[in-house]
Amino acid sequence: MDKLNKITIGIDMAGCPNRCKHCCLGAAPNGKMEKEDMVFIANAFRPYANKLGIASWYREPDFRDDYKELWDLECQLSDEKTPHFELMSYWRMVRDKDYAEWLYSIGVRKCQLTLFGSEKTTDYYVGRKGAYSEIVKSIDILFKHGIAPRIQVFVNKDNIEELPFIEEFMDNLELESRCKEIGQEFQLFVHSGSCEGENEKLYEIIVTKEDLNRIPEKLAELTLKHFGKENLQEVFGKPEKDLIKELLGNKKTTSIVSTFPVFYVDANFNVYPNVTQPSPWWCLGNLKADGAEQIMNNYVNNKSKAQHLINHISIGEMVSLCGNPDSERLFSKEEYILYIQNQFCKTN
Repeated sequence: MDKLNKITIGIDMAGCPNRCKHCCLGAAPNGKMEKEDMVFIANAFRPYANKLGIASWYREPDFRDDYKELWDLECQLSDEKTPHFELMSYWRMVRDKDYAEWLYSIGVRKCQLTLFGSEKTTDYYVGRKGAYSEIVKSIDILFKHGIAPRIQVFVNKDNIEELPFIEEFMDNLELESRCKEIGQEFQLFVHSGSCEGENEKLYEIIVTKEDLNRIPEKLAELTLKHFGKENLQEVFGKPEKDLIKELLGNKKTTSIVSTFPVFYVDANFNVYPNVTQPSPWWCLGNLKADGAEQIMNNYVNNKSKAQHLINHISIGEMVSLCGNPDSERLFSKEEYILYIQNQFCKTN
């Protein structure tokens, strides 16, 4: 087997403190992997890549108490030093006085935080009481250490009426002016996320076209700037029924094989491609039981159940079987195709 240009691997070393209802990764139980497991995984995949990148998480970064040691090990095992991703653990931020200073020391200047509305609504969607309060406290801590918060807002029909609260939140905390004080531009964006993992359960309350008029002007302006779009329809996508008409005649099949793949390894050593939710139909095998060679063979030759199906069944046929022709729910074309592929693979 020829080596791939680069393989990047996210390892679910500790899991996540939250159970977010929007999470595209689902709500798997937390495990506990050892540093030796991280080394084992890196060594197993190294023969198949010209370059290797290792991360100790794919849900909550820095969730473990030994996060500094894990970061050092990530850098040691990776062929290129990768900047710390612009996600951080607000669970840790309010519990660890060294965390913000450490983030700054390794080059982090922006961190993304997610809101759903008021305190009650945000706690509900994060799945943990106290999450909203931790986010507010984390914002102050970030500013004190020269790091700008970037606010992501997930919206659906259930919480869209709370968007004016987000606008007030932004103004009350003076986020724009405080970002300027540390030489950063304030960023905020509103979207509905992809319909996969936990978020798939919210299908019934995905926004429709008339909901876009309920997004406050300031939030709409910031959203368009973030995505580089001219109107909110471009951000949220087209009605499902229109996408179905557009895709029914699509005879293309799909291959996810890349020379720069990203793989997820869960706490049980099951391996998934970072394309969508880590579901059984996407599983490439178990690293302990099957070995890296078999996993790479499954990936490159489209042998997992999902890869086999989407490589042989056209997008149009899947849409005809799994789409809802009466639905006004808004999707981007790419997200809708992935949603339909997951629905098809789940039932076939």
